[in-house]
Amino acid sequence: MGFLGLAAAAACGVAAAAGVSGSVTDAGGAPVTEAVIYAVALGEKPASASRRGIMDQVNKEYFPLVVPVQVGAAVIFPNKDNIRHHVYSFSAAKPFELKLYSGTPAKPVVFDKPGPVVLGCNIHDWMVGYIYVVDTPYFAKTDTTGSARLEGLPAGEYQLRVWHPYMKGEPAALSLKLADSGIDNASFRLELSAPQRLSPAKP
Repeated sequence: MGFLGLAAAAACGVAAAAGVSGSVTDAGGAPVTEAVIYAVALGEKPASASRRGIMDQVNKEYFPLVVPVQVGAAVIFPNKDNIRHHVYSFSAAKPFELKLYSGTPAKPVVFDKPGPVVLGCNIHDWMVGYIYVVDTPYFAKTDTTGSARLEGLPAGEYQLRVWHPYMKGEPAALSLKLADSGIDNASFRLELSAPQRLSPAKP
């Protein structure tokens, strides 16, 4: 499953809609940033995507490392460097390419299938980024403390999942039931592989 352990605890909370606070650590207990925590409602069709994603290119790197979006969302790829980039992906969820360009392409890229999309650059081999496409409007990314919070979830049954580009195995998952008057808190511990990245070319 790609995780060492997970736990959930119920706490008193808000009315009408619930929130989920999540935390992610690695096998040694250190906080994991750039992990995507998302809640999939069981037996319900998700609402349409409304948030647009932005994956910048700055100093010959993708920034941020991970951009989570909902199925159907559009993502723009601004190039903020003074050289051109050639963005591409061979991932099954969204194979595409944006050939050599400066500035921001006129059309965004629409991601219409769930799953991880690994980004590369045909000019700069060390550039790697990730779009993670989820089939739910309820998602968030962990900060430097390994924490994230999902808001506005209606009462019901959910599967809470977590994904990270360096995790081993499939996304970790936890079943939970949210009530109007409660907030669930979840913690995940992931086993991570060391990132395999090329070094930038020297000027």
